[in-house]
Amino acid sequence: MEDRFEFVSQKISEIIPLQRVIAGWRLNGDRVVFTNGCFDILHKGHVTYLAKAASLGDRLVVALNTDDSVRRLGKDENRPINPEDARATVIASLGFVDAVVFFNEDTPLETIVALEPDVLVKGADYDPNETDANSKKYIVGSKEVKAYGGTVAAIDLVEGFSTTSILEKSKK
Repeated sequence: MEDRFEFVSQKISEIIPLQRVIAGWRLNGDRVVFTNGCFDILHKGHVTYLAKAASLGDRLVVALNTDDSVRRLGKDENRPINPEDARATVIASLGFVDAVVFFNEDTPLETIVALEPDVLVKGADYDPNETDANSKKYIVGSKEVKAYGGTVAAIDLVEGFSTTSILEKSKK
C-alpha cells in the first residue's frame, strides 16, 4: 500500500522539477491551471475557490507565498499564522491539487512565466480584463499568459469567509 503522506509530500515541488512534470502532463494533453496565494488558515472559501479553479483544466498548480513573501504583503504582524511547510502540506493534501510550489518574490510573475500555465486564475476581487498593472484589480501574469494564448479567469469568492475575518473573530 502506498504511503499517503509520501503521496501528499511529492506534490510539493521546486520550479525546475515541476517544469518537467508539467511537460509530461502536456504530452498527455492536460490543461494546466495556475493560482497563487498565502492560504494561511485554510477555510471553506479557499477550498471552494481551489476546487472551482481545478475545474477549469486538468491539472491544478498552486503557488504559495513563502513566509517572507507573506510578511512583505503587509498583513497582520503575526502572519503567516502557519509556516510555509505546513501551509504547503495542507494544500497538497487536497485531492484536486496536483502540485504546490513556493515563490519568494512579491508577486508570482517569475513562477507564472517559468511554468506557462494554460489558465491563470484569481478571485473575483481581481479582473481578468484589467490591463493597468498598477490597478489593484490587475492579475499579475495575465499579460504574459494571454500573449502565448492562455486564458485568465476570476472565480467568485465565498461570502463570509476570509482568513482576516477568522482571525478577527478569534480575538473577540
